Amino acid sequence: MEGLMMNYPLTLVHLLERVSQYFPRVEVVSRLPDKSITRYTYADFYRRTHRFANALRRLGVEKGDRIATLAWNHYRHLEAYFAIPATGAVLHTLNPRLHPSDLAYIMNHAGDRILLVDDVLLPVFERFRAEVHPRHVIVWSHGQPVPEGFIDYEALIEPEPESFAYPEIDENQAAGMCYTSGTTGRPKGVVYSHRAIVLHSLASALVDTLAVSQRDVVMPVVPMFHANAWGIPFTAVLAGAKQVFPGPHLDPDSLLSLMESEQVTFTAGVPTIWLGILDLLDRKPDAYNLKSLRAMVVGGAAAPQAMIEGFEKRHGLNVVHAWGMTETTPLGTVSRLKRHLEALPEEERYRYRAMQGYAVPFVEVRAVGDSGPVPWDGRTMGELQVRGPWIASSYFENPAEADKFTPDGWFRTGDIVTIDPEGYVRITDRAKDLIKSGGEWISSVDLENAIMGHPAVKEAAVVAVPHPKWGERPLAVVVLREGAQATADELRAFLEPRFAKWWLPDAFVFTDQIPRTAAGKFLKSALREQYRDYVWENT
Repeated sequence: MEGLMMNYPLTLVHLLERVSQYFPRVEVVSRLPDKSITRYTYADFYRRTHRFANALRRLGVEKGDRIATLAWNHYRHLEAYFAIPATGAVLHTLNPRLHPSDLAYIMNHAGDRILLVDDVLLPVFERFRAEVHPRHVIVWSHGQPVPEGFIDYEALIEPEPESFAYPEIDENQAAGMCYTSGTTGRPKGVVYSHRAIVLHSLASALVDTLAVSQRDVVMPVVPMFHANAWGIPFTAVLAGAKQVFPGPHLDPDSLLSLMESEQVTFTAGVPTIWLGILDLLDRKPDAYNLKSLRAMVVGGAAAPQAMIEGFEKRHGLNVVHAWGMTETTPLGTVSRLKRHLEALPEEERYRYRAMQGYAVPFVEVRAVGDSGPVPWDGRTMGELQVRGPWIASSYFENPAEADKFTPDGWFRTGDIVTIDPEGYVRITDRAKDLIKSGGEWISSVDLENAIMGHPAVKEAAVVAVPHPKWGERPLAVVVLREGAQATADELRAFLEPRFAKWWLPDAFVFTDQIPRTAAGKFLKSALREQYRDYVWENT
């Protein structure tokens, strides 16, 4: 039919060209492993990205080749984010927090041809080096000499021309891939197309999602090896926003100092990061000037309502709750208050903001129980299923996991949720973390978030442990704030007005630290193993 639109390919090449044309003087700032600061502009980024793309071509990289990175958040990693897909190859980020056996499995399963690695992470690579066989290992040196047999990144790109002739790239061609953390079974590969990343970036920039604009100073705290830093580096390049990369320095003081010095307006990370920052701000409320900070996105796990309230009421900082997964590129829902809900009483407004929110444009959600989709009544639980143009349709070379995708085209997330009449999703638990006591379900997430509302509590994780009578009972593992005190009886009394008596944890264990997954979430499998032989009193 005549009069139809142009068939314009949605590829990352457009983002790269756009930022060089319209925002060449905008800065990219990185804190390096030695805590020094380096800064350059998008014009520098563009030239160096082209040089790297030429170097990859000289090394024989071809369409579809997987090129792995083992690195923290910094400007050279950003260059790889764009240079690799621009050649037609596939960016494959590796999580250095994974076990060496998992890293070896992932590299071999992906068939990575080249590895780019930070010099500070070479000891991690050495732990599985004998098990993998990339053709080349390129080192991002931060002041350390590059070991013999490896390629120095700067020496590699220095002689290359600053102009790269892009190959023809189909928008449905693979641009990147990430693997799930493998907390249950082997890690699974998710492949992202150019089209998916571009559409995801556009949706992320919308006002009622993450609202990233050219006026922002964006600091992705979430690592670039974790679901592409939630796509934030791509979105920031699309918008032409200044980017600030914290490197490996993710402790609260380092992050807050960088936010202050660079006047960060937008940042994102997992709840455990923000809980640590809130604790430090509560202890030193006047130590940092954060007036520029307009939004702190929290995702990766359910955020406690008390944390959201604490940031806003005590420090005037806005927390935006979002949900996503590796399989969803990852943005799926964002909790923005609809206009008519802004008139609700304060407690109701915070209750909505602590939910995972409603689906972003082009993502569809449903909750499915044993008998099919459940009603959006805010009470009936079911497994969250999603579909959309940036949702995975299968795992990379893993037919054994085909049951994660429904015959009618939805991805089964494994999250147990309710959806209210407004469309707001509330995660009650991961399917594997629900506690079944006496035939009834208990939400570990609801208990955790309530416990973390106690002023003495810094962190809390609730897990199921075997019980001779009830099958399973909840046990709470608690980290107290520095200098604070609380007893099990006090915490139980704190919970009593909010939950049925049979929901209350039978025991509270106090500890200095809760183990975490490679993505920074609470590692509940380790807690279940540690306390599976817990001897219950009064049984």
